[in-house]
Amino acid sequence: MGLLFLSLFNSILGLSVLFPVLGPLGRELGLGDAEIGLISSGYALSQFIFAPMWGRASETRGRKPILLIGVSGFGIGFLAFGLVCLAGQAGMLSGMSLVAALVAARLFGGALSSATLPTAQAYAADLSDGKNRASAMGFIGAAFGLAIIFGPAIGAIVSHFFGLLAPVWLSVAMSVLNTVLVLFKLPESPRKRVSAPSDQRAVAKRVWAFLAVSFVATLASVAMEQTIAFAFEDRLHLSHEDTPKYVGAGLVAYGLVAVFVQGFLVRRWKTSPRTFLLLGLPIAAVGLGLLTVAYSFPALVFALTLQGFGQGLVMPGVTTAMSLAVSDDDQGAVAGANSAAQGLGRLFGPLIGSKLYEILPALPYSVAAGLMTLVLGFVVVSKATRTQYPQEAT
Repeated sequence: MGLLFLSLFNSILGLSVLFPVLGPLGRELGLGDAEIGLISSGYALSQFIFAPMWGRASETRGRKPILLIGVSGFGIGFLAFGLVCLAGQAGMLSGMSLVAALVAARLFGGALSSATLPTAQAYAADLSDGKNRASAMGFIGAAFGLAIIFGPAIGAIVSHFFGLLAPVWLSVAMSVLNTVLVLFKLPESPRKRVSAPSDQRAVAKRVWAFLAVSFVATLASVAMEQTIAFAFEDRLHLSHEDTPKYVGAGLVAYGLVAVFVQGFLVRRWKTSPRTFLLLGLPIAAVGLGLLTVAYSFPALVFALTLQGFGQGLVMPGVTTAMSLAVSDDDQGAVAGANSAAQGLGRLFGPLIGSKLYEILPALPYSVAAGLMTLVLGFVVVSKATRTQYPQEAT
């Protein structure tokens, strides 16, 4: 679990160093906010399409080979993205040709790197029994949170001293390091491979309610993440160069809360996955609602951390619920389905969030808060979220 944690942490670190700079970088290249959202959605589209395939492939080909494809895919994708950005800065690409090339780079990188998350989640399920499943999923979530603490701060510092493209090259370097780690240090999962992949539709039918929760919660969160750099820059009247420092500091606070919730509370609090959802959804909704009226740095950071606290309960809750609802041989398939649902949320989140921001800067956050509230109502009344999980007694 320690080596799995480290490999996943390195991957997310390579991704999160870009969070504070994607908005300013896109604007520096002459792109509109909606076009920047389109570029982010290209990555998510690939995740939606390919994650289920990689999850099922990990059951027949082994977790390690598929995870290796994912972690190396991060570097390949970001290398292509960085080269296209260089062409844009040099004037070799502009307008729609630049946007198309950036989207293509993200599609290509996403097709490979989408193998990482479902395989890591299935690997964590292999290493835990039903009673410890929430702890294992919280451990995976903590890797995300810890990477989000360091990644934006590193990205902000590196971009300040070396330019907005420097974090892209740092991501490539992190991917090379991670590939070496997985190739030479991470052992294969102890679970035996199966001869045929799981029936994806049957697995998805079993957990459809939680897939819906995962999709909407991810969409609401990503709509916020896509526009938060714009909000910091516009509300605090910052320059393109200063924005990453303030956004980075806010996301560090966000990450600290996520690590505390997923690495401490979720791992030690022995309760049902549904309880995590019933507590996390309203907290996240309040945090998103506060972002509509936050116009100072402390207020923005407070709203971010509150949303992060709620989201830190929601995502391990929904992941654990899905994992416990299926057999050991279906862990790759259900993790792939979950990654696809999250990918769909990441596909529409940037598009919807950036478009709403262009209409009215407070809209992404009020709409996201409303979506979280609707999901909370669904969890309360839906019988499908009250499923008994046979693996809890394992």
